[in-house]
Amino acid sequence: VQLVESGGGLVQPGGSLRLSCAASGFTFGSYGMGWFRQAPGKDREFVVAISRAGSSTYYTDSVKGRFTASRDNAENTVYLQMSGLKPEDTAVYYCAATNILRWSSDDHDYAYWGQGTQVTVSS
Repeated sequence: VQLVESGGGLVQPGGSLRLSCAASGFTFGSYGMGWFRQAPGKDREFVVAISRAGSSTYYTDSVKGRFTASRDNAENTVYLQMSGLKPEDTAVYYCAATNILRWSSDDHDYAYWGQGTQVTVSS
């Protein structure tokens, strides 16, 4: 099983980035996906969950209206489009996969994790 994130980098406040997470080694379309992030010195926090078909998404309040999650099950890839970035969005961003039937913001419900990609928002 592999989840490989990409697309992180340094961006100015107000800018945009699109993260990708390529999955392999499991039946991608049978898993809900999530994005989490961890800032220096802080606990890992939930960002968004997306359902198996990609028809439903659930965002943490701090990113609503700025971030959009999507997935392409034909390409085994999940995306996180981030706009209106703020310095407080600076973190390592992780994608994760869960086979539970309901959406979850609890990282314990996610069985598979990527290695993370750094996003830094700074002028």
